[in-house]
Amino acid sequence: MNQNTFRAFKSHNYRLFFVGQSISLLGTWMQKTAVSWVIYSYTNSKTMLGLSVFATLMPSALFTSLGGVVSDRYDRYRVLLATQVLSMAQALLLTLVVYYKNNAVWEIIGLSVLLGIINGFDVPARQSLVFSMVDDKKDLPNAVALNSSMVNLSKLLGPAIAGVAIAHWGEVVCFGINALSFVAVIGSLSLIRLPKHITKERTQNILGDLKDGIKYVKETPSIGFIILMLSAISLFGLPFTTLMPVYAKDIFNGTAKTFGFIDSAIGLGAFIGAIFLASLKPETNLSKVLAINTFVFGFGLILFSHTTIYPLALLFIMIGAFGMMSQVTISNTLIQTSVAPAMRGRVISLFVMSYSAMVPIGSLLVSTVTKYIGVQNTILGEGVLALFIGVVHLRFLHKPMGAKTSPPEGLDIR
Repeated sequence: MNQNTFRAFKSHNYRLFFVGQSISLLGTWMQKTAVSWVIYSYTNSKTMLGLSVFATLMPSALFTSLGGVVSDRYDRYRVLLATQVLSMAQALLLTLVVYYKNNAVWEIIGLSVLLGIINGFDVPARQSLVFSMVDDKKDLPNAVALNSSMVNLSKLLGPAIAGVAIAHWGEVVCFGINALSFVAVIGSLSLIRLPKHITKERTQNILGDLKDGIKYVKETPSIGFIILMLSAISLFGLPFTTLMPVYAKDIFNGTAKTFGFIDSAIGLGAFIGAIFLASLKPETNLSKVLAINTFVFGFGLILFSHTTIYPLALLFIMIGAFGMMSQVTISNTLIQTSVAPAMRGRVISLFVMSYSAMVPIGSLLVSTVTKYIGVQNTILGEGVLALFIGVVHLRFLHKPMGAKTSPPEGLDIR
């Protein structure tokens, strides 16, 4: 760490946002861990495990483009506040379902679909709002990296705490803690003070706004390439996490604690990666860092895939997670610093859709492939594909991606 690491904390609104989100995300990852463990424990089915991931991420992918338009058309702060209240209600319902009904697999999946729809509106608003919360826009890349460190610290702590909680008090505790955690984020949002939102007159409907966002991305090659590469890594690389309960239970003959520690190792590697990115100097060539870390991700998965020594496997998956961190974080930073302000919500929604749609599809894909080549060979294959994507980055990411871009002619970007 150095003096660059926490420079975004100079902004009062961002500090409030960071604290509230940190507490909420801890509960979120406890819930995610509990959902995966409950589904696999009840069904012992890798397909159902993939379906549970699909149930949350695919609705988010389907609704995120609409969420991006809503974020650009309306007050992003109020949209975010509404999604947090709805997420809290979903967590409460999930707590009640798991508490009162045994083997509530389909109820959990149904509520996961509901959360996915809420996230479709939440993520574009939350990502877009970060820009407004940073006083000095030069600190935006640092704020994005700190957001990633926040997410990955919660990935580190949440699953570990969830593993202990499940072993001692049962899964329902994880869901209840997540519901309570939303009090913190809603409270912090209520203390944030932003300029009053000015409603702008619109000359076209929501569909027209969405088409403008797609046209903007198509006619801005630097942004289009970033989104394309993230789609590829999200389809062929990031879904490796879907198979971690299988490694915990079947390969390492472990329990919920084993799964929690594997998830925590992933979180630790990603957290270290996020802190590394936050510590980079403003003039760092992020495109080059992204290319290198794609190779780190691939090699980490390859080394982990057939390792049966548990401590060594944790080390290898941490290395892979370090490289994985750059995929979303750097891509997000390059887009945030390039996109026209009035298009931010729509472009971010397409960026989010590029991985939130591909990851669930990839989760179903890897769950199916394991039936033919096994879990360990599937992870090995994902690592090899990540190396190939790294080669594509080396070939095409030689051009600076962080330069400001102007909107293509003919777009309504008011």
